[in-house]
Amino acid sequence: MSVRVLPDFLVNQIAAGEVVERPASVVKELIENSLDAGADQIIIDVVDGGRTLISVMDNGSGMSRADLEKSITRHATSKLPDDDLLNINFMGFRGEALPSIASVSDMTIDTCNGSEENGWYLDCATGDIRPSDWETGTRIKVKNLFSKTPARLKFLRSDRAEMISVLDVVKRLAMARPDVGFVLNNKWRFPKNQDMAERIVAVMGDDVRGRMLEVNADSSANKLLRIRGFISEPTLRRASSVDQYLFVNGRPVKDKVLVGALRAAYMDVMHAREFPLCALYLDLEPRSVDVNVSPAKTEVHFLEPSHVRNFIVKNIRNVLAQPLKEKDSISSSIFSSALHSTSKSNFDASNRMQFPLPNRFAPDIAFMFKTAIKDGASGGQTEKIDLTVVCEDNKSETDLPLGRVIGQVGNKYILAQSGENLVIVDQHAAHERITYEKLRKYEIKVQPLLTPIVVNMRIEDVEAVLSIADEMKKSGVNIDSFGDDAIAIFEKPADWDLNWADLLHSIADEVREYGHSSQLCERLHLKLANYACHHSVRAGQKLDFNQMDTLLRDIEKTMRGAECNHGRPVYKMIPFIEIDSWFERV
Repeated sequence: MSVRVLPDFLVNQIAAGEVVERPASVVKELIENSLDAGADQIIIDVVDGGRTLISVMDNGSGMSRADLEKSITRHATSKLPDDDLLNINFMGFRGEALPSIASVSDMTIDTCNGSEENGWYLDCATGDIRPSDWETGTRIKVKNLFSKTPARLKFLRSDRAEMISVLDVVKRLAMARPDVGFVLNNKWRFPKNQDMAERIVAVMGDDVRGRMLEVNADSSANKLLRIRGFISEPTLRRASSVDQYLFVNGRPVKDKVLVGALRAAYMDVMHAREFPLCALYLDLEPRSVDVNVSPAKTEVHFLEPSHVRNFIVKNIRNVLAQPLKEKDSISSSIFSSALHSTSKSNFDASNRMQFPLPNRFAPDIAFMFKTAIKDGASGGQTEKIDLTVVCEDNKSETDLPLGRVIGQVGNKYILAQSGENLVIVDQHAAHERITYEKLRKYEIKVQPLLTPIVVNMRIEDVEAVLSIADEMKKSGVNIDSFGDDAIAIFEKPADWDLNWADLLHSIADEVREYGHSSQLCERLHLKLANYACHHSVRAGQKLDFNQMDTLLRDIEKTMRGAECNHGRPVYKMIPFIEIDSWFERV
């Protein structure tokens, strides 16, 4: 069979298979063009989930007749002035969207750039251009999507499902540009120049109001690397990643590096099967990221993915680790003298509080940490976790975010008063977090192996694991190659026995897919979390006022103190005004 050049209409339809996957893809491409045209108001109308009609109208710069004619020509674009694919500053740039959409639908364009006497109308099916009374911006109507490729129609889902996908696209672009107004089907409205916090509430729902933490950091090594936005407090989570909005240089993406960094940052404050909410904006030098990975432009490649990942993890964890008094705005006032005097006898500043805990680490924990072993003639006795503090009764209310202890309910919950709030603290969750954070401060003790553990692997898996050898060494695992098709483990955390073959193969799979692995960190987290859970104050354990007060003071100073290691809340605050409403006193 001889080689022939495919006709243009078939080339466009093949390209449409990558660019136009479903109605939501059309909406995304058209809105991105509107944003590139400088529009600050975009109106989208969708009928029958997009298969019958998609209309996108904007108040952007519009097009001249000459530009309109070129716009449906393959690889025609106004967004690469220097032909430099490494310096892209526009949402769209490939010149594929409009000709691809036109090849699988009945598309028309109305446009006016304001510099010509009239606007212009283009029927993309016939190529006819004629003057119109369109006054400003551009309107593109896409009718009968996939009418020219009916086989594609059967792969569309129900109208409702397609509409949900369209809404998700609009939400992501609305989050990318809070300065731009969006209206979808005259039902979903996002006003232009909306405050970022209000845009987040409008997109994610009212339950996020007041529960998002701000992230704003620059790289000390690279001032062009910056992360900003909001993340949810760990007790606010979803069953899926639906409310994770990630942006690179203003472009909505679904990137494995960013998703993995988010997961790692929340590792010890949220269950692995739950997902935090976020609106995170990563800004970096355009030449440090390749956005030309796929026609959909939702994936990117970073020049230094490990550096980007570590930067994100570090700064998110810094925000999550803020002490209570920094993370929570709690109004405080001095207790009445009667309450204060009643409680004072229970808080003796000369006492040091002792929780009734085991004096030693469990065996599988004790030998993992250098500082857990006493020196000299201690007989090898393990050192207990010191949970003693001096109860400072002379502190003012403003220094005590969780307030003064009132009592204990059900031997499970500590009651306290902080200003005009009733505070309820889960004693087990609080002590579990305190214990876990103290364990994390110990340095891992490494055990050299007389005979290395050798794990046979494929050559490509060996290379993948070796690429993060330095990172593994920080977790106490010292590895090197053992020939071309094996890894040897020469050191491991003391008294830590795992199925090392399974672990290394899992690490290799993650590195090959995501460019990094959090397997070791997750294993260590689970080990410490389980120990903390089983060696902390239990629900049902009676505490005296001194113990309760110390527990509150400790959790106030503990990183990530608002939630336990499993993501459960440590405390709840109920304003007195809310309690008054229960009893109709308002």
